[in-house]
Amino acid sequence: MKFYNREDELAILSKADGLKARRSVMTMLLGRRRVGKTTLALHHHSKDPVLYFFVSKKDEALLCEEFAEEIASRLEVKIFGQIRGFEDIFGYLLELAKTRGFTLVIDEFQEFFTVNASIYSSIQKLWDLHKDTTHMHLIACGSVYSLMKTIYEDHKEPLFGRSDFKIDLQPFKPSVLREILKDHRAYTPENLLDFYMLTGGVAKYIELFTLHGSFGMEAMIDTIIEPNSLFLDEGKNRLIEEFGKEYKTYFSILALISDSKTSRSAMESILQRNISGHLARLENDYSIIHSIKPIGARPNAKLQKYGISDNFLGFWFRFIFKYRSLIEAESFERLKAIVRRDIDSFSGRYLEKLFMELLKEQQCYTQIGSYWERNNQNEIDIVAVDEIERRLLICEVKRNKKRLNRNELMLKSKNLLQTYKGYDVEYRLLSLIDIEAITQEA
Repeated sequence: MKFYNREDELAILSKADGLKARRSVMTMLLGRRRVGKTTLALHHHSKDPVLYFFVSKKDEALLCEEFAEEIASRLEVKIFGQIRGFEDIFGYLLELAKTRGFTLVIDEFQEFFTVNASIYSSIQKLWDLHKDTTHMHLIACGSVYSLMKTIYEDHKEPLFGRSDFKIDLQPFKPSVLREILKDHRAYTPENLLDFYMLTGGVAKYIELFTLHGSFGMEAMIDTIIEPNSLFLDEGKNRLIEEFGKEYKTYFSILALISDSKTSRSAMESILQRNISGHLARLENDYSIIHSIKPIGARPNAKLQKYGISDNFLGFWFRFIFKYRSLIEAESFERLKAIVRRDIDSFSGRYLEKLFMELLKEQQCYTQIGSYWERNNQNEIDIVAVDEIERRLLICEVKRNKKRLNRNELMLKSKNLLQTYKGYDVEYRLLSLIDIEAITQEA
């Protein structure tokens, strides 16, 4: 797949690469699985050699054997004897880096916790001793947010404060998805919504759909729901390792959120337990959900909902996890029928989310969100605030334009307007056919 839209991140890597002429530099590159970290790290940004170490769950000696082969191949040096410990590998690389510059990419960096947790202390010791006299750019890539944040942001850990640059790689924005669809002659506003809803801008999903030529909803459903599809176990493969033995509780919470049970009270009434700690960890440690407060609400307001940050995970929990018994029974056609039956109502929230993302790309507003009052009264799909120019944009969103009602929207915003007295107010009714117009404004 063509390399899209990582100019800002490549600029950081290029800057770090240039600085290694003065001393060694460390970059922390994190992001959810499948978002494109490895592709970015290995993309051409340096004239010097690039070594790639992948940390799998193997014995340390076996990993070092693989790493030694990579060093010998990429740096064209001979390694005599067997190196069994990573501390010796890293020390050898820093010795080489005294006379030559190169980049070292360590993928799944957090897996050293499993292999040998003392490796981080070894890296810290050697890095502190030799960084000022060597010329290495170390890129530490990690996909388990909680562990990567512990490694680099917990003051008790040896590598705390050691990174010179941090890249938190995010999925592609809707404007890039539009470009991809146009490149494949598959762009329509509806395809953009479907592509956004089922990929969320995650590079690996885009690559898979592109490989299969699946750009519309029907084709994407067929690609997702088929025997041996990589998509069917995606949620389990991505999250069980992060959650550990409590994964069942976390999966239950995510399944409820995907099924529109988005308040803590609604979830607790079903699960019959306090889940405040689980929600906090899902948001703050794992970055899998995000809390949502009404626009204009006070910071300590109790009105709060939750959403799943990753679009595909929202789909996976709503349809794949919920109906896993059909997959186990190999009833793929029946599951496809259920998805086709329910997908329009499910996609409504993603149409709202898509419009929010398109408005954010305009960079005209200081705050964008939604609004509701107690007991979900007077819900407004999108409210965009420009506190500098004192402008307020109030939007209702429906797939079908015929269901939009301007008068109802104005009535629902009556209390909201009290919070933004003196603002210039614009009302907009948005449906599928308005996607292109909003995109052109971005």
